[in-house]
Amino acid sequence: MKPKDIQLIGTELAILWEDGSESYFPAEFLRKHSPSAQNIGEVDILGNQYGGDGPKEFPGVTITGWDFQGNYAFRPIFSDGHSSGLFSWDYLKELESKLQ
Repeated sequence: MKPKDIQLIGTELAILWEDGSESYFPAEFLRKHSPSAQNIGEVDILGNQYGGDGPKEFPGVTITGWDFQGNYAFRPIFSDGHSSGLFSWDYLKELESKLQ
């Protein structure tokens, strides 16, 4: 399912989905769950972990903008400079369940 509209309302990202449902994600929550290598780390073929050892909470962070990645994801730009996490539409729907 793809979004029909995405807006920033205060510090929350609001998504209207094609089926008419809505999702609201606080910026701090999205920053914490960014699927970037910087945030969650990455493992090489030998099993060595790189990155992912930074802060896990991001108080006061906001979303300053975003761009779309094809028809499958968007990349938010956060006020702390982080902008390498690609949030697929499926991943956002997955994250929605963690908000409750």
